[in-house]
Amino acid sequence: MPDLADGEITHIQGSGSKPYELKNTGGVYSCSCPAWRNQSIPIETRTCKHLRKLRGDAAETARVGTAAPAPAKPKKTVTSPAGETVEVDGAPVLLANSWDGSHDPTDWWLSEKLDGVRAYWDGKQILSRLGNVYHAPDYFLKDLPPHPLDGELFLDRKSFQKTIAIVRRQDKPDTWKSIRYLVFDAPSHGGKFEDRLASLATLQTHPYASIHPHTRCRGIDHLKAELARVEALGAEGLMLRQPGSLYVVGRSSTLLKVKSFKDDEAVIIAHLPGTGRHKGRLGALQVRLANGTEFAIGTGFSDKERNTPPPIGATVTFRYQELSDTGVPRFPSFANVREDL
Repeated sequence: MPDLADGEITHIQGSGSKPYELKNTGGVYSCSCPAWRNQSIPIETRTCKHLRKLRGDAAETARVGTAAPAPAKPKKTVTSPAGETVEVDGAPVLLANSWDGSHDPTDWWLSEKLDGVRAYWDGKQILSRLGNVYHAPDYFLKDLPPHPLDGELFLDRKSFQKTIAIVRRQDKPDTWKSIRYLVFDAPSHGGKFEDRLASLATLQTHPYASIHPHTRCRGIDHLKAELARVEALGAEGLMLRQPGSLYVVGRSSTLLKVKSFKDDEAVIIAHLPGTGRHKGRLGALQVRLANGTEFAIGTGFSDKERNTPPPIGATVTFRYQELSDTGVPRFPSFANVREDL
């Protein structure tokens, strides 16, 4: 059977007009089809009928260890330092809400929002937000503390895709030497944020890990000026951390992300079915920009809009953060339907 060399890409025609892209990145095989993308399991254990058609059932079964798609990972019950018990699908991390523009940020802790990948060090290995293992080289992990850290694997501003290409590989390439682990919290410490920052400052000096700097916000004008400054440098935005707050698992208003979004318009070309709590209704809109670029919008919908989505052929307005290297809007969110078009 044919196979893909490391870095090689091929295409297989599916049921739609656009063929699916299959590729091998450091031994991790992927497919752009929804069946591969929507699996709630580590990317290295995913397969689909297109990969099986290309590589053969025997090769794919040997690679992923099963002849059928692996079941979704069960949720874990964890207790945070604040004493709350929650269920998590992946790593037990604190998640941010968005700053609404009206909350007074004075005296909150301000830091740059990094354009990398979330990384939770559990004392033995680095996990993604979804709980998948990042196969970092031994030299990268050496001398990290035996207790949890929360941070970001970071290459540089505007380098998200390059970062992903490095850290998702399983063959531990030397390009890991360009990655830094920027630590911004100590989840198991149990104290207030200021105490946790102080504890991080006592950590052993590490060649690949360092503490992400925080400063006190002096008010709304300072926040806006700092946002403009970092965005001009190519940063993704800012983070605000409530003074005296504890580390909690899940989404919390004690951590806020501050970003400037762009908006654009696109035409709906398909309705993609939902999964999980959205099963039986809209999961995402497949849309096309004026230049022909296609992508999916999966967030920003009300329950009513998911139950009765805008029709195919309608023009929608969406918000997004920036364009990827291939011209695809990152983190698109539905805004509204252009009724006048």
